[in-house]
Amino acid sequence: MLINCPKCGKKYKIDEKTLPPTVKTAQCKECGERFQINIQPKPTEGTVDPPKQEKPQRNTRRIAVSLSKGGVGKTTTSVNLSAGLALAGFKVLLIDTDTQGQSSFYLGVKPEGGLAELVEGELPPEKAMVKARDNLWLLAGGKQLAGVKRIIDRKDFGGELTLAETISPIEHNFDYVVVDTSPGWDPITVSVLFYVTELLIPISLEVMSVQGFGEFLKSIAAIQKYRKEVNIKYILPTFQDRRVKKSSVILDKFKDLYGDIVCKPIRYNSVLTENPAFGQSIFEMAPGSKGAEDYRDLVRKVAGDPNCFK
Repeated sequence: MLINCPKCGKKYKIDEKTLPPTVKTAQCKECGERFQINIQPKPTEGTVDPPKQEKPQRNTRRIAVSLSKGGVGKTTTSVNLSAGLALAGFKVLLIDTDTQGQSSFYLGVKPEGGLAELVEGELPPEKAMVKARDNLWLLAGGKQLAGVKRIIDRKDFGGELTLAETISPIEHNFDYVVVDTSPGWDPITVSVLFYVTELLIPISLEVMSVQGFGEFLKSIAAIQKYRKEVNIKYILPTFQDRRVKKSSVILDKFKDLYGDIVCKPIRYNSVLTENPAFGQSIFEMAPGSKGAEDYRDLVRKVAGDPNCFK
């Protein structure tokens, strides 16, 4: 079939049988215009579609912990939220999409592979995922993700759906899929935002982080033109220091603007910076600390259950 770019008129000839039915948009290589497409592959003549097999139904929640600015506690939050949900009895898949691959270090595991190997088809899901704790599985990140970025860039159509196509077949095994994103804005982050439906935004209570949040909102608005179902569900203030007046001013401003989606802040706690070196979550290393208390509150808010951990 032929597809024409509505902006510059560039024509593309594609074989619709090679594209998954989930592909809904395309991007013109000539002018960069992104536009909607409607591909309905024709069944081969004389064949009958096999009956669909029913999968166990699970209302999987897909949450990205994301902000384009670094140093706000994304990995700390991703790991401790996932570990807390697992401790509360939920089955959780944590996906690390950062080339630094810090989540595996944080949890003290050394996986054989991870997200890159799963996307590239080098490992099946049961080999790519590692069981990090009871109820908690990890798809590790790492420098191999640079190859995934190239794979997404080379796709003429549907590159933004790479993560959705990879994770959707296995997500029904989990109650939560938590995705830790990298700083900045790259093809993998865009692919994450075309998969998840909920955003949890950690924001350190400082001016530069607030500025980064403003820029991030603009990028999210661009994604929402094509995926209205992705929304900011939680804003998590981090590194709260009650001795610093500026922190309280920023926190009050966020509460005025965003109301109930602003979570109880994560107070500054030195243990939160130390426990990754021991390969432990905050609940394992210092369950009585302020950091553990604050992350338990976050788990309760996300799970919608005030009785978690009680």
